[in-house]
Amino acid sequence: MDGEHVLVAVDGRQLRLSNLDKVLYPEYGFSKGEVIDYYSRIAPVLLPHLVDRPVTLRRYPNGVDGMSFYEKNTARHTPDWVRTVTVDTPGSSTGRDTLDFAIVCDLPTLVWAANLAALELHIPQWTVDADGNRRNPDRLVFDLDPGPPATIVECGRVAVLLRAALAADGLEAYAKTSGSKGMQLYCAVGTDAPEQTSDYAKELAERLAGEHPDLIVARMAKNLRPGKVFIDWSQNNQYKTTVAPYSLRARPRPTVSTPVTWAEVEACAAPEDLVFTADEVLDRVAEDGDLFAGLCAPKPPRLTATAARHRRRR
Repeated sequence: MDGEHVLVAVDGRQLRLSNLDKVLYPEYGFSKGEVIDYYSRIAPVLLPHLVDRPVTLRRYPNGVDGMSFYEKNTARHTPDWVRTVTVDTPGSSTGRDTLDFAIVCDLPTLVWAANLAALELHIPQWTVDADGNRRNPDRLVFDLDPGPPATIVECGRVAVLLRAALAADGLEAYAKTSGSKGMQLYCAVGTDAPEQTSDYAKELAERLAGEHPDLIVARMAKNLRPGKVFIDWSQNNQYKTTVAPYSLRARPRPTVSTPVTWAEVEACAAPEDLVFTADEVLDRVAEDGDLFAGLCAPKPPRLTATAARHRRRR
């Protein structure tokens, strides 16, 4: 122990952790040490969803009430054992065409990120190969964003409709809370082109918006969204990211983007029914395991055939 630093060994790597007593969630009294502890304990179910995916860290060095920033490009002080990958980032606010992202593929790297006060982990719906080349998407995502006074309760109603539509196309949907105010649905898919998931998601979102105009909107315009749920299909864009399963969120409480069962989605009658903090999520995983494990299936259904069936029904 050296002042506010402590040297620890994590799976054979030495890390110098700092300011462990610093409170990052003041309303809840949740410290940086507890953030690191959460990520260390959730690692067995979190890491499979991060493997080979460039991670954008959202850092809160002074806690959730302070300023935050997204860190995509790894800093100079990044340990040399952290795997990085160079990814093209056209239109980046940094003015660079490429950035060097971290790949959080093991426990030492996850603890290293948590020690940076990276409360939130955001990932794309594609992976990279051993040489760092971008693969085609393997995840399809629908981000359900409620426009007040709608809440996650209405998101649940939309999620059930989406689930049925996806099942008709041979896709199995998995739901999770955003850890904030909305919900996300995921499917494991195989694709042949980067734009395939985005095209399919847009078509499906627009169809459901047409069938349920009082509940669903598929356009981002804010004047269309009060009291409805926006199905954000654009999260499938290869340059966008979505908060990872089991990631903390920077809310007043240390809430987590939590996989949930369909029974929980269907039974949701109030927003608090689907709010889970770090301790609650650890208990859930201890009892139920990873509710998102099915997304890691080795041979997901091809979206090519799915999209063809979808077009025929239209």
